[in-house]
Amino acid sequence: MMTALTLQLPPSLQFTDEEFEQIIAINKDLRLELTRNRELVIMSPTGGETGTRNFDLLGQLWFWNSQNNLGKAFDSSTGFKLPNGATRSPDASWIKMERWDALTAQQKKKFLPLCPDFVVELVSETDDVEDTQSKMQEYLAIGLQLGWLINPQDQQVEIYRPNQVPEVLQSPTSLSGEDVLPGFILNLQPIFA
Repeated sequence: MMTALTLQLPPSLQFTDEEFEQIIAINKDLRLELTRNRELVIMSPTGGETGTRNFDLLGQLWFWNSQNNLGKAFDSSTGFKLPNGATRSPDASWIKMERWDALTAQQKKKFLPLCPDFVVELVSETDDVEDTQSKMQEYLAIGLQLGWLINPQDQQVEIYRPNQVPEVLQSPTSLSGEDVLPGFILNLQPIFA
């Protein structure tokens, strides 16, 4: 299994958010994240199965969000400048409308300077499950309200909630958005197929 490549950057090599955006713009074929420890993570592109799973997941989230208009949903190309200094791009994410509305017009154009309320990470063949679990814990530590780590290969889901140990579900057919995404039910059958 291939995993993400992590480059250790010397402490003297610091770059601004704008410079990080330039690095991303110059390397359009790469998906990059920056950890809180200033490590540059280069993630592999996904294969066809993961791509279609992610598209289905995003489609379901988009449809619910368009019907309810309670917030803003984002795909995996959206960067979040997290309070701990990391810049992350979850596979799918969502924030409440009042948090979106509180951002300035300039902030909305850049990496969003907040932790999403809801995050989904879909484990692909190139992902390391432990790294993804650590990322979910990182989101929780800085304000995540609900997170799903979906592992299609094992048909397993880990549900992350504040101040709780992750709940592990084996072969669920659906997931509830609970109080964070009221009324949202993710159909897992096409994702696990």
